[in-house]
Amino acid sequence: MTLRPGGRRVPGGESSACREHPVLVGVAVLCGAGVAGGLLVAALALPAVGGAGILTRSAAHDLFEVPAMLREAPLPERSRLLDKDGRQFAQFYVQNRQSVDIGKIAPVMLKAIVAIEDARFYEHGGLDVKGTLRAIITNTRAGSIQQGGSSLTQQLVKNVLLQNARSENERDQARAPSVRRKLQELRYAMSLERKYTKDQILVRYLNIAYFGGGAFGVQAAAHRFFGTPAAKLTLEQAATLAGAVRTPYFTDPTLGAEHKERLMERRDLVLDRMAQLKMIPQVRADAAKATPLALHLRPEPGGCSESDHPFFCLYVQKEVIGNPAFGRTLAERERRLFRDGLTIRTTLDRTAQAAADKAIAAHVHPKDDQVAAEAMVEPGTGRIRALAASKRYGANPDESKDGPRTTYNLPADMAHGGGQGFQAGSTFKIFTLATALAKGWRFDQGFNTPGGFSPSSGYKDCSGRKVNAPGTVVHNAGGEGKGGPYSLATGTWQSVNIFYMMLERDVGLCDVVRTARSVGIARADGQPLKEVPTFTLGVNEMDPLTVAAGVAAFGARGRYCRPMAILEIAERHGRRTGIAPSCTQAVEKDVADAVNHILTGVFTRGTMKGQGIGRDAAGKTGTNNGYTSAWFAGYTPDLAAAVSLGDIRGAYKYPLTDVEIGGQHYGGVQGATLPGPIWVRSMELALAHRPATSFHHPDLNRFGGGSTPGLAPEDQLADPRLAPGERDGRERGEQDDERDETRPGERRLRRHWHRPADQRHWHRFWTRPEEDAWIPWPDWHHSRPHRYRPTWEHPQHPYGPRRYRHHG
Repeated sequence: MTLRPGGRRVPGGESSACREHPVLVGVAVLCGAGVAGGLLVAALALPAVGGAGILTRSAAHDLFEVPAMLREAPLPERSRLLDKDGRQFAQFYVQNRQSVDIGKIAPVMLKAIVAIEDARFYEHGGLDVKGTLRAIITNTRAGSIQQGGSSLTQQLVKNVLLQNARSENERDQARAPSVRRKLQELRYAMSLERKYTKDQILVRYLNIAYFGGGAFGVQAAAHRFFGTPAAKLTLEQAATLAGAVRTPYFTDPTLGAEHKERLMERRDLVLDRMAQLKMIPQVRADAAKATPLALHLRPEPGGCSESDHPFFCLYVQKEVIGNPAFGRTLAERERRLFRDGLTIRTTLDRTAQAAADKAIAAHVHPKDDQVAAEAMVEPGTGRIRALAASKRYGANPDESKDGPRTTYNLPADMAHGGGQGFQAGSTFKIFTLATALAKGWRFDQGFNTPGGFSPSSGYKDCSGRKVNAPGTVVHNAGGEGKGGPYSLATGTWQSVNIFYMMLERDVGLCDVVRTARSVGIARADGQPLKEVPTFTLGVNEMDPLTVAAGVAAFGARGRYCRPMAILEIAERHGRRTGIAPSCTQAVEKDVADAVNHILTGVFTRGTMKGQGIGRDAAGKTGTNNGYTSAWFAGYTPDLAAAVSLGDIRGAYKYPLTDVEIGGQHYGGVQGATLPGPIWVRSMELALAHRPATSFHHPDLNRFGGGSTPGLAPEDQLADPRLAPGERDGRERGEQDDERDETRPGERRLRRHWHRPADQRHWHRFWTRPEEDAWIPWPDWHHSRPHRYRPTWEHPQHPYGPRRYRHHG
């Protein structure tokens, strides 16, 4: 579509060579007039250049020998980060630009730019001799630039040459007020007129031009100046932008009142010119001139420091720049992110992110030296839903290390902008627990533990090397259990260090390490895991995201998925690439179910007693030796999260004892003191509007029972299906007369007592393996409560294979 000076559009799909052949006419005139005529035209096009030096053979040579085809590299575009619902939360760019086609630019904007920059644009072939002469006269009379001397095509050429420049010297050459440069510009302009239609040239110019305020291209300028897309620009707004493009720095409204006044003068000049060309009535121009600029300057922040969710933004940035999947070299990956105009849809869930931010802010302040960080991950996909920290992202004044800001991505590992992390503490007992269950241990199986323990023998790393530490004595952390009999369940609930050191020795240190590695556990600093006897006590420095992804595997019944932050990448020309989860079955499903069953007791009978979230949840506290750091890692089938807390100045030098955090004083911070409540609050908020999902029941035939000498009956694990106050089918305090002495690795059935909790229910009464009958409880055996006597196994029982005993 072509625009006439009067505002009327006419078809413009054909090349300009077919429109009155202006390029051919121009070339013929130049050839006929000779070298002097050609140079005169060039001089007219650049009024400031003249003198004896103009009449040179080299200048004439440049006009005809310079390559006719202009190299047009793709324009730098801004890349955008979107949350999972498609809302932008960050952007990257070297030039804030978003190219649009002509259909997304308001027609009045096209008129305004033509009016002020090249009124005869649709009539000439790249060089407007008549328009240039008029501009010389007008500008000379006014004593300032009132009209452009170069055609829009020539201005496009100049901008392309500036974009192509690879050094400051090349940029200076592209701007040099020389005859040589002007002749090159003319030659390229004529070639573009052959290559493109007028509308194509115009839209290319509007996409490449700088409008001031850091806005490149008309779309970015419309957003920057008025908070609107280019398609919705009004007459007044279009005239303002058209006026800014000639002297963008001189009229940049972000630089103060004087610059705004100059911009208004330029706007009024454009309106008068549009009325003069009959594009708008003079009365409409006068009315527009009477209005204020009505700027709605909208910041266009670039980079993560100005994002609403900087830690998530930084993770994505590091993922793109550091991952060879996005480019073979670092330079290629940086170019893709900062120049190629990617639209990256991420896994960010704003509800979960707001929940984590709010929970942390309620307990830890940005000015505190102690820092809390949290990562949230979706089990079964690895999708990162939130990354939060107590400090704001960015540099402190005077680059101080102490202050409310940090440049570390605290929830993530070093590869994604994080630091060295904090020791994960007893959260690592989860991996020892899983290893023991996989090797045949049962819930109530355990042993007596001493008050102190020396790992003097029985520990080998995965290379087969003995790593015993006979000179080390391990004690239980304060508030996390003491010596005595502990089972797999009670040792976990009370987080008994010595029990877990002995358990790790029995199941094998290397096997525990392998379990941890299978669910993605790796040190925050990228170094190999420390395979030492205290591995189960969490001596390795970790980041919350890695730990959250690791425990999320148990929420997904053993399916580990590598943390992922990117769902889809859309390139500027429409090509889309989806990113699928990368998952493996790291832990057997039945083992994961058993782990979940024990870890739910942490909230009901363990270190987090009384701090549940009102739905099925499993988790583990972590308190390090000497209170150097504190953790909580937990999960539901729908969401997993890990929270760490430590001193940013150095965990060993500044332990979490006798400290003030978030305005509260703490004698010592444990996993349940601060990380636990932060986890609880964030999970409550993140899952508030989602239906609860339950864990799968464990296979009690495989994992139920077990024996621990001296273990009190009330400390044995209850069947999760029974009502409160009942344990494994027995009234509290009753003893099983046939204790199971099964050793690790054996797969015998434990005999269970069973009494229905509600007599109104119908219950299946097993008579013989080949037949069964439904009998209502009140009519069964004179309505007396009964117990079952052991008879035989029935694998199709709704709760799994059972042996029952029945007596009156």
